[in-house]
Amino acid sequence: MTDNDRTTLKGRGKLRDEPRRTDGAAAVSAPTAHPAATDRTRWFALAIVMTAAFMDLVDVTIVNIAIPSIERTAHASVSQIQWITAGYALAFAAGLITGGRLGDIHGRRRVFLIGIGGFTLASALCGFAANPEMLVASRLLQGGMAAMMVPQVLSIVHATFPAHERGKVFGLFGAIVGLGAVSGPLLGALLTEWNLFGLEWRPIFLINLPVGVAAWLLGRRFITESRAPKALKLDLVGVALVTLGLLMLLYPLTRGRELGWPLWGHVSMAGAFGVFAALVAYERRKAARDGSPLVELSLFRVKSFAAGIAVQTVFGVALGIFFLVWTLYMQIGLGWTPLRAGLTGVPFSLAVSTAAGMSVQKLVPRFGRKVLQAGALIMGAGVLLYLWEANRYGLSIASWQMALPLVVMGAGMGLIVAPLTDAVLSEVPREHAGSASGLTNTVQQMGNALGLGLVSVVFFGEIGDRLTLVQVGPAFVHAFQHALWWVAGIMGVIFLLMSALPKRPAVHVEGAAAESTEPAKEPELVS
Repeated sequence: MTDNDRTTLKGRGKLRDEPRRTDGAAAVSAPTAHPAATDRTRWFALAIVMTAAFMDLVDVTIVNIAIPSIERTAHASVSQIQWITAGYALAFAAGLITGGRLGDIHGRRRVFLIGIGGFTLASALCGFAANPEMLVASRLLQGGMAAMMVPQVLSIVHATFPAHERGKVFGLFGAIVGLGAVSGPLLGALLTEWNLFGLEWRPIFLINLPVGVAAWLLGRRFITESRAPKALKLDLVGVALVTLGLLMLLYPLTRGRELGWPLWGHVSMAGAFGVFAALVAYERRKAARDGSPLVELSLFRVKSFAAGIAVQTVFGVALGIFFLVWTLYMQIGLGWTPLRAGLTGVPFSLAVSTAAGMSVQKLVPRFGRKVLQAGALIMGAGVLLYLWEANRYGLSIASWQMALPLVVMGAGMGLIVAPLTDAVLSEVPREHAGSASGLTNTVQQMGNALGLGLVSVVFFGEIGDRLTLVQVGPAFVHAFQHALWWVAGIMGVIFLLMSALPKRPAVHVEGAAAESTEPAKEPELVS
């Protein structure tokens, strides 16, 4: 096989890097042969996986806006509506760690393509659902496929880009997160109000079809295969334990308020920690026996990873509280249409995207951890400013008056979200990229679920106490302010936790030097 043949095959995703040959043959890597072509291939691959991440982020929030339309036209019961929204989150969170490990074992490109193909098929089933039962089942499938797809995004980035370039890539990832956070409600509002072809809510799912098919076809061509360098086996007992533990914790949190917080829910959540303890003990034995645990516990000995996981969990709690109560405040408390509520969030989205790009590319290399801490303080300040405005203007507050606090909050979030991902994964060995990515996404989902559970206390609890005395609007405004105090306090906790992060991520301190001194590698054909 000639060097040009090898380069061509690598560009098509058929090669992976193995140690340099020692038989005297020339070792010419693809970047050396055709740097421009390889660079284009990497960035095409990045665009494809970022598109998949955006699809997932949008799909998490887009359904909430269309719930009234689904309830009216599909004749879905309250319980079915809850499962349509919560089923996706449960299946997604429960499968993330397993999905990440499957990518390590069978190849991240292969599992990514399976995930995005299944996600697209599930979206079609949701869009063409004949009844609420079919829609619930399709949403569960959609969440499970997203759990296969999403962990591979960061894993592919980790395996494809050298250390000194990952900061720029994670900056782009942070911008996508910010855009997806607000695009879901806005897109859902537009598609629902337009009622395309008389399909009511169905286009919110069907819009995934052309995007998913294009991403699958392009992914086959441009994403390079990568996997753990040593043979691993799927830990089925670990899969069962982690899935059981997450369901025992997240299901009561998701359904607890609607069911009146029954005793079995508290027992289930307490029992989940016993399952997690059993998981840790089993994974230790599994790692010592054959080196193929589902959860790579050695990752928690990496200080940047352990500290980043703690910050990400608590940050997820803050976001879980804010985004839900913000939507309820605007649509029910202020009586705004879904479209107006979605448009109001545009300044926030733009601020997140702009700050995320700047933080990793320009600020973190110079100021390190202080950028994340500044982001926590700025976001907290934006929350307090929002609280002041909500109190001052009450029910007469306008969208333009919300713009300033939303921009401040968005800038703070942007300074956190991209560098945090970078900090969590910067020192993770490549062979455990999938496991680390799955854990990162899982704890974020757990944090969001905890935040959603707290909404019952910090928001609906306040409404329940006041609704008999005042009208709905004032009750929601008061409850929104009460919830914002909680969010501001959580941002203070995040600021303190960030002191455990490394002052500068290793990727910026020594990434470029490590890459320049790393021995050359020759691609080898993957069968």
